[in-house]
Amino acid sequence: MSNEPAAQRKPFRRLLLTGAAGNLGRQMRGALADWADIVRLSDVAPLDDAAPHEELAVLDLADRAAVDALVEGVDAIVHLGGISVDAPFDDLLEANIRGLYNLYSAAHKHGVKRIVFASSNHTIGFHPTTSVLDADSPQRPDSLYGVTKCFGESLSRYYYDRFGLETVCVRIGSSFEEPKNPRMLVTYLSYRDFIELVRCSLFTNRVGHAIVYGASNNPVKWWDNTKAAFLGFNPQDSSEQFAGLFPLAAPTDNRDDPAQLYQGGAFVLGEPMERSK
Repeated sequence: MSNEPAAQRKPFRRLLLTGAAGNLGRQMRGALADWADIVRLSDVAPLDDAAPHEELAVLDLADRAAVDALVEGVDAIVHLGGISVDAPFDDLLEANIRGLYNLYSAAHKHGVKRIVFASSNHTIGFHPTTSVLDADSPQRPDSLYGVTKCFGESLSRYYYDRFGLETVCVRIGSSFEEPKNPRMLVTYLSYRDFIELVRCSLFTNRVGHAIVYGASNNPVKWWDNTKAAFLGFNPQDSSEQFAGLFPLAAPTDNRDDPAQLYQGGAFVLGEPMERSK
């Protein structure tokens, strides 16, 4: 038992953050210092110098032995690693499928209790913009990238049902400094709200296997988080302040434009991304 006074101990001894060099990984990195004594950071890309409380690991998630060593001694995982856009299947296979399997296999082996999995709104991108979805709405991926995130949600469900490994699947909308197009006025997730959603996903007492949509309190809503209300996530920000960035505050009603018709936007128009033979 630790001799450290209870008031000084942090909720976690060691947290793992994958994808730490990415856009959202860089936002999460600072927040984790308040939640864990040691923060282990990983990415396939180089990482900035480690702070005293940090451990760095540059590795490919498709390397099973490396992932096994990465996960050893970890209490919980925030998994942001992998490819976050559509890509050739072979690339997605290694990063988003094989890499995710390696992570869950290692997590089960080493007794990790919870994973926060960065899923995506592109798991449901072929639902129309006229629909309001909740956690039980069927998957309708809009791209091979979305298909890999559907795989991740199913794999995490299996690891919970079979082994009791809890996961919160966060279907991230569009998390940037500000929206980049009119669609993102609906899907916008501020950095502050993203960090709070991850905090809720880690600190809620029991989550089982949960799906929650990652969006701020935007004026137009496609997603209903009522079934994930037990997480206590209450977004504080809104895309309303950015409405003046675009001539239209919401997608137009052009029924001939699939990017307007479906929630996945331009992802539904993507050409197959296969490597040249």
